[in-house]
Amino acid sequence: MIPMGGREGERAGAARKGGETAFAKQTLARLTKRSEFLAVNAGRRVPMPGFVLLVRPRGDGDETVRVGFTVTKKIGNAVVRNRMKRRLRALARELLPAGGIGGADHVLIGRQGGVERPYATLRDELAKALAKAQRR
Repeated sequence: MIPMGGREGERAGAARKGGETAFAKQTLARLTKRSEFLAVNAGRRVPMPGFVLLVRPRGDGDETVRVGFTVTKKIGNAVVRNRMKRRLRALARELLPAGGIGGADHVLIGRQGGVERPYATLRDELAKALAKAQRR
Protein backbone atom coordinates (compact mmCIF):
# COMPACT_ATOMS: atom_id res chain seq x y z
CA MET A 1 0.00 0.00 0.00
CA ILE A 2 1.33 3.43 -0.95
CA PRO A 3 0.78 6.20 1.65
CA MET A 4 -1.13 9.23 0.35
CA GLY A 5 1.07 12.02 1.73
CA GLY A 6 2.00 12.96 5.26
CA ARG A 7 3.92 10.65 7.51
CA GLU A 8 3.76 6.91 7.02
CA GLY A 9 0.73 5.43 8.71
CA GLU A 10 -0.93 8.85 9.02
CA ARG A 11 -4.04 9.83 7.14
CA ALA A 12 -3.82 12.95 5.00
CA GLY A 13 -5.22 15.84 7.02
CA ALA A 14 -5.05 13.93 10.30
CA ALA A 15 -4.20 15.82 13.49
CA ARG A 16 -0.55 16.02 14.42
CA LYS A 17 1.17 16.82 17.71
CA GLY A 18 0.11 20.14 19.17
CA GLY A 19 -3.35 20.02 17.59
CA GLU A 20 -2.22 21.30 14.17
CA THR A 21 -3.52 19.58 11.05
CA ALA A 22 -1.63 18.60 7.94
CA PHE A 23 -3.73 21.04 5.92
CA ALA A 24 -4.11 24.11 8.11
CA LYS A 25 -6.68 26.16 6.22
CA GLN A 26 -8.83 28.98 7.42
CA THR A 27 -12.48 28.00 7.65
CA LEU A 28 -15.10 29.93 5.77
CA ALA A 29 -18.19 31.31 7.43
CA ARG A 30 -21.32 31.95 5.39
CA LEU A 31 -23.27 35.16 4.93
CA THR A 32 -26.94 34.35 5.44
CA LYS A 33 -28.83 37.56 6.20
CA ARG A 34 -29.94 40.07 3.60
CA SER A 35 -28.49 42.89 5.69
CA GLU A 36 -25.03 41.27 5.48
CA PHE A 37 -25.25 41.08 1.68
CA LEU A 38 -26.38 44.71 1.50
CA ALA A 39 -23.47 45.81 3.69
CA VAL A 40 -20.97 44.08 1.38
CA ASN A 41 -22.56 45.84 -1.59
CA ALA A 42 -21.07 49.10 -0.27
CA GLY A 43 -17.54 47.66 -0.47
CA ARG A 44 -15.05 47.06 -3.27
CA ARG A 45 -16.34 45.63 -6.53
CA VAL A 46 -14.16 43.54 -8.86
CA PRO A 47 -16.01 42.52 -12.05
CA MET A 48 -14.84 39.48 -14.01
CA PRO A 49 -16.41 37.82 -17.08
CA GLY A 50 -17.91 34.91 -15.10
CA PHE A 51 -18.82 36.65 -11.84
CA VAL A 52 -18.51 39.82 -9.78
CA LEU A 53 -16.55 39.75 -6.52
CA LEU A 54 -17.64 42.13 -3.75
CA VAL A 55 -15.32 42.59 -0.75
CA ARG A 56 -15.86 44.70 2.36
CA PRO A 57 -13.70 44.65 5.52
CA ARG A 58 -15.90 44.27 8.61
CA GLY A 59 -13.65 46.11 11.05
CA ASP A 60 -14.83 44.05 14.03
CA GLY A 61 -11.42 42.56 14.89
CA ASP A 62 -12.46 39.03 13.85
CA GLU A 63 -10.16 37.61 11.15
CA THR A 64 -12.73 35.09 9.87
CA VAL A 65 -13.32 35.13 6.12
CA ARG A 66 -17.05 35.15 5.41
CA VAL A 67 -18.53 34.42 2.00
CA GLY A 68 -21.92 34.60 0.33
CA PHE A 69 -23.20 33.58 -3.09
CA THR A 70 -25.97 34.94 -5.25
CA VAL A 71 -27.20 34.35 -8.77
CA THR A 72 -30.04 36.46 -10.15
CA LYS A 73 -33.09 35.02 -11.90
CA LYS A 74 -31.92 36.71 -15.12
CA ILE A 75 -29.27 33.98 -15.45
CA GLY A 76 -31.67 31.11 -16.11
CA ASN A 77 -33.97 28.64 -14.47
CA ALA A 78 -33.40 27.12 -11.03
CA VAL A 79 -31.26 24.28 -12.39
CA VAL A 80 -28.85 26.70 -14.09
CA ARG A 81 -28.71 29.03 -11.06
CA ASN A 82 -28.01 26.15 -8.68
CA ARG A 83 -25.27 24.81 -10.96
CA MET A 84 -23.66 28.26 -10.97
CA LYS A 85 -23.87 28.50 -7.17
CA ARG A 86 -22.28 25.05 -6.82
CA ARG A 87 -19.38 26.18 -9.01
CA LEU A 88 -18.98 29.40 -7.00
CA ARG A 89 -18.99 27.43 -3.72
CA ALA A 90 -16.33 25.07 -5.05
CA LEU A 91 -14.17 28.03 -6.12
CA ALA A 92 -14.56 29.68 -2.73
CA ARG A 93 -13.64 26.47 -0.86
CA GLU A 94 -10.54 26.14 -3.02
CA LEU A 95 -9.21 29.72 -3.10
CA LEU A 96 -10.65 31.84 -0.28
CA PRO A 97 -8.99 30.13 2.71
CA ALA A 98 -5.56 31.06 1.34
CA GLY A 99 -6.32 34.07 -0.88
CA GLY A 100 -9.25 35.74 0.88
CA ILE A 101 -8.91 38.93 2.87
CA GLY A 102 -8.99 38.17 6.59
CA GLY A 103 -11.67 40.03 8.53
CA ALA A 104 -13.65 40.80 5.36
CA ASP A 105 -16.91 39.65 3.84
CA HIS A 106 -16.82 38.34 0.27
CA VAL A 107 -19.81 37.95 -2.07
CA LEU A 108 -19.65 36.17 -5.42
CA ILE A 109 -22.39 37.19 -7.85
CA GLY A 110 -22.82 34.83 -10.80
CA ARG A 111 -22.95 36.35 -14.28
CA GLN A 112 -24.63 35.17 -17.47
CA GLY A 113 -21.60 33.45 -19.05
CA GLY A 114 -20.33 31.89 -15.85
CA VAL A 115 -22.00 28.50 -16.27
CA GLU A 116 -20.46 27.88 -19.69
CA ARG A 117 -16.96 29.00 -18.71
CA PRO A 118 -14.42 26.27 -17.92
CA TYR A 119 -13.78 25.76 -14.21
CA ALA A 120 -10.04 26.41 -14.63
CA THR A 121 -10.82 29.78 -16.21
CA LEU A 122 -13.14 30.70 -13.34
CA ARG A 123 -10.44 29.68 -10.84
CA ASP A 124 -7.88 31.92 -12.57
CA GLU A 125 -10.38 34.79 -12.65
CA LEU A 126 -11.12 34.44 -8.92
CA ALA A 127 -7.41 34.40 -8.07
CA LYS A 128 -6.95 37.55 -10.18
CA ALA A 129 -10.01 39.22 -8.59
CA LEU A 130 -8.76 38.46 -5.07
CA ALA A 131 -5.36 39.93 -5.93
CA LYS A 132 -7.03 43.08 -7.27
CA ALA A 133 -9.22 43.39 -4.18
CA GLN A 134 -6.21 43.15 -1.87
CA ARG A 135 -4.35 45.89 -3.77
CA ARG A 136 -7.15 48.41 -3.45
